[in-house]
Amino acid sequence: MAALAAASRGVKVRLLERNPKLGRKLYITGKGRCNLTNRSSVEECIANIPHNGKFLMSALTQFPPEEVMAFFEELGVPLKTERGNRVFPQSDKAADVIDGLLHALRKAGVDIVQERAESLVVEENVVTAVKGESGNRHPCKSVILATGGISYPATGSTGDGYGMARAVGHTIQPPKGSLVPLEAEDCASMQGLSLRNISLRIKDWKGKRIFEEQGELLFTHYGLSGPLVLSASAHMRDFERESYIAYIDLKPALDEETLDRRLVRELSEGANKDLSHVLETLEPRSLIPLILRRAELSGREKANGVTREQRRALLMALKALSFPISGPRPAEEAIVTAGGVTVKEVSPKDMSSKVCKGLYLAGELLDVDAYTGGFNLQIAWATGRVAGLGAAAYCGKE
Repeated sequence: MAALAAASRGVKVRLLERNPKLGRKLYITGKGRCNLTNRSSVEECIANIPHNGKFLMSALTQFPPEEVMAFFEELGVPLKTERGNRVFPQSDKAADVIDGLLHALRKAGVDIVQERAESLVVEENVVTAVKGESGNRHPCKSVILATGGISYPATGSTGDGYGMARAVGHTIQPPKGSLVPLEAEDCASMQGLSLRNISLRIKDWKGKRIFEEQGELLFTHYGLSGPLVLSASAHMRDFERESYIAYIDLKPALDEETLDRRLVRELSEGANKDLSHVLETLEPRSLIPLILRRAELSGREKANGVTREQRRALLMALKALSFPISGPRPAEEAIVTAGGVTVKEVSPKDMSSKVCKGLYLAGELLDVDAYTGGFNLQIAWATGRVAGLGAAAYCGKE
């Protein structure tokens, strides 16, 4: 996007790509379908960016979701909008997005070179070239760093840009995974179980609620995953000093009184059955042993013998099934990277560096990250476009 924007202003553009093919990370976004933006207002986008969202106001205003959608439609990529205003190509193929961009790059005359950038050449605080891993020197009037973060390193996001930015004087906020699964005990027996329409609440060790939403959750051999968990992880930013507990409300549509009446009815209708069998009318079979353990029941109790106190214990297990979180999964498994180049050192209008002339920064390299739903790619497109236009304008001043 940055290369296309710069080329649209008539400057010569060289795109250094370390991978054999462009857009490798795009191939895996949206499970291969490429959730390329979210059909929402700029204000709604910023509300879905929990960290440094206001910094992006200018970039998102210059290239909002509706213009991103129009851009890709004009590239010949028909789009559709799904639940949560998520935008995908009609074909459900990320490859179509990549092909559209690649065709546009070639049409714009962008020089694509397979080369891993190693360092920036700076003279008197002005960037003058990029040195490649092979030793090649690429002279230039401006440089856009858009190397990504550290998530999914197999796609080329190995943190190269942090070192290059730091070398010219930028401050790097420690990168770590965001939108990442969480590790917790007592989950392995439910591996593969997906729960829909549940509520997830996260509290810190002081009991302060830091996240609560309804949606879908997945149990894994190591803990918790799924859309709700990934979104929750964006709020859990201090595992070094904080402890977190996840609470799952398995019946968020029912308040405690209504759920208690439901329990009474189910126990009455299955009076002579074992409690474990009665609970199968309420929850998936693989989840019942854990619910019983949390309620300190064996499951062999007859339904007609369950006491009020035992029923209360069951109710609490169903409404607040707790899982102490031991930590996030490795950053390599995260969808995006939190941390990066501190935004105080970057101009929000054109993504230009405030510490090195001729340098522009875009995308995940910056210390910004958003929730799932297409917002992170929207950030990439918007910052990439304004960085490209800014870098081209800078070249025109020389």
